[in-house]
Amino acid sequence: MFYRPEDGHGLPHNPFNAIVTPRPIGWISSRGEDGQDNLAPYSFFNAVAYVPPQVMFASTSIKADRGDTKDSVANIRDTGVFCVNIVEYAMRDAMNQTSGAWDREVDEFELAGIDRAECETIACARVAAAPANLECKLTKIVTLPGEANFVVFGEVTGVHMREDCLKDGEFDVLAFNPLARMGYRDYTVVRDKFILNRPGE
Repeated sequence: MFYRPEDGHGLPHNPFNAIVTPRPIGWISSRGEDGQDNLAPYSFFNAVAYVPPQVMFASTSIKADRGDTKDSVANIRDTGVFCVNIVEYAMRDAMNQTSGAWDREVDEFELAGIDRAECETIACARVAAAPANLECKLTKIVTLPGEANFVVFGEVTGVHMREDCLKDGEFDVLAFNPLARMGYRDYTVVRDKFILNRPGE
């Protein structure tokens, strides 16, 4: 099968995000200028640079009470900071609860029963029990073609790692089993790993 996105795919559901899979989930916490905390998952997320360490996430829809975007991007535009909370399999239901299009006054930490802690380098809350948190300072927001497509880039200014996830000096993802997004309503979990040495190593 071949299709041009501009012409449509002719299938019951859009296959695009099932093709680019699995995708890590950036559980983004932010805080508005009014002090209101927000927590929302984004599966268009990844690390993009080592030195300095940098990450990105993309927001692709609109909330009626936020004008041209969603709470996360609106908050980050105002404050210039955000935190990426890594999602483990055990927190899948709490993460899913925070994915709703809740009113801006709703505190998703409270809604999903998630304990929060203050970040060290930025004025923002983080998921206290997450396997890791990346405190970030906004570097730029890029507007992409489309109605509400924004990519947020941030420099990591602080890193939290849960002690039980450190094994022999390495951050062990099998200690917590990262959750990843697939297509449609599908998710997957990392439970296996293997090593490939690069040529010459």
